[in-house]
Amino acid sequence: MIRLLVAVLLVLWLMLPGAAAAATMAPQPPEADLPRLFEGALQASRQGDFERALPLWDQVLAVAPGDAAAWSNRGNVRLALGDAEAAIADQSRAIELDPLSADPHLNRGTAEEALQRWDAAAADYGWILERHPEAGEPRASALYNLGNVQGSRGDWAAARASFAAAAEARPGFAMARSSAALSSFELGDLPAAERELRNLIRRYPLFADARAALTALLWRQGSRGEAESHWAAASGLDPRYRQPDWLLSVRRWPPVPIEALEQFLALAG
Repeated sequence: MIRLLVAVLLVLWLMLPGAAAAATMAPQPPEADLPRLFEGALQASRQGDFERALPLWDQVLAVAPGDAAAWSNRGNVRLALGDAEAAIADQSRAIELDPLSADPHLNRGTAEEALQRWDAAAADYGWILERHPEAGEPRASALYNLGNVQGSRGDWAAARASFAAAAEARPGFAMARSSAALSSFELGDLPAAERELRNLIRRYPLFADARAALTALLWRQGSRGEAESHWAAASGLDPRYRQPDWLLSVRRWPPVPIEALEQFLALAG
């Protein structure tokens, strides 16, 4: 009879509003675990294990809901998992908590780009540029991302200027220099593009982007033999350059160089 009474009481309790949720709710980790949780979430994010990183960031935020860096990091993970809207919401919350930090603006701009919200992304990058006139980070990254926005809108002259400014803001920013050269290629300034790409390859012989770009440019100019030589190096370094969709949507090459490389691949085999 006692066991039956206990069972009846348990059923009645579980029928109360919110009781079932409370019964299954996992205990929150103590605040003392925060450094360990944060480090674990950060490590999973850096390793690209985003499925594991997301619940770890959830735990961090359950303990420290006022941690702007945690919101921003979770936003990056959500973007990597394909949820750009949630990423924007997390970055916006990070901005509310830390209004002067550039990182959430940079990260939110990237998520806005994923949704082709070019005006919003440009505004976030512009916010960084207004407040960081000095060379270095985050100015270089904001200029580079702004160049991608301008290129996506078809304004390759503005994109070339932004990429060149990004390379000046951070010496050694090879991808910005390569993007500036690709913009010159798109604009028909082949001598400037070739000069920049050859300079990059001399300095960074294993830089696949410059090798692939020079392949396309040399093919367009009719230098098939040298184009094949550079392609042998580029394709061995990074096989993704064989994928036009990746070049367009991820690497963000302009259309003319992509078309030239596709023609080269179609005929070179």
